[in-house]
Amino acid sequence: QVQLVESGGGSAQAGRSLRLSCSASGSIFSIIATGWYRQTPEKQRELVATITSTGKTMYADSVKGRFTISRDGAKNTVSQQMNSLKHEDTAVYYCRAQQREYVYWGQGTQVTVSS
Repeated sequence: QVQLVESGGGSAQAGRSLRLSCSASGSIFSIIATGWYRQTPEKQRELVATITSTGKTMYADSVKGRFTISRDGAKNTVSQQMNSLKHEDTAVYYCRAQQREYVYWGQGTQVTVSS
């Protein structure tokens, strides 16, 4: 079992920045990739960014150049720096970890961007 706890959500004005963190605990060995997804009442949960255990990253087109995902192996933490926030970035952000065939989710953290 892997437990994921997100932190760092909140409110910001458009154009400002927020940073999310995801702390993993439990049986964290063999985690293949960790990522951030987001969901609004109007949309299905969508991929925002992912990072593999080797450091390879992938971003949704909507956040490329604005968001940066990173990992700290020593702290078992994955962070997402979100710059130049837009109103459409408003969502609940979820941390996701894949360990072999298993997928784990955090409880989610709200990000609200006011225009």
